[in-house]
Amino acid sequence: MERLSSISSLVVSQQKEWGEILTGFETRNRYVVSDVSGSRLYLAAEEAGSTLLRWFLKAQRPFTIAVLTEDGQVVLRVMRPFRFYFHRVEVVDSQGQSLGVIERRFSVLRRIYSVLDSSGEEVFQLFGPILHPWTFQIRNDGVEYGKITKKWSGVLKESFTDADNFGVMFPAEWDVKLKALFLGAVFLIDFVHFENKGN
Repeated sequence: MERLSSISSLVVSQQKEWGEILTGFETRNRYVVSDVSGSRLYLAAEEAGSTLLRWFLKAQRPFTIAVLTEDGQVVLRVMRPFRFYFHRVEVVDSQGQSLGVIERRFSVLRRIYSVLDSSGEEVFQLFGPILHPWTFQIRNDGVEYGKITKKWSGVLKESFTDADNFGVMFPAEWDVKLKALFLGAVFLIDFVHFENKGN
């Protein structure tokens, strides 16, 4: 995770296969994590799971996403159990130690998530304003520290795929474990709010 140490912005790009684009059959999600200059930092891939669950539950499916270095070393895992509404992921390091949890909170009109540290204390919230459906602000006590934003990827790509691109911004001086939590939050936000568009 040391590659996150001096970084204040990440770009997370979902990678789609032509087979999925042409058939519409949901395959395992894959992503590239880069810095803002385009240098690849990590790869992320959904680990093998039930094909039936992927087909029937689609974006609601449980998943484990492994975040890896280019040479295949796992640095993080993002694990999501099945839930209908109060969506949740736990982010663990390469040794399986919990870094924290991102969990959706009840809200009628807004999209709000609690960001909990490894001891279960809420340290931040992710807040999705009504008029900015593509943005989640990273907040603590009403102060914005950064944000996760779905980036529009161009009309051609948006027309033919549901591949998503996200930008993540946070203070460069934050601990890498906290930055890793917000990287994990991107995958949950992608599945809950942007995968298959109807969810």
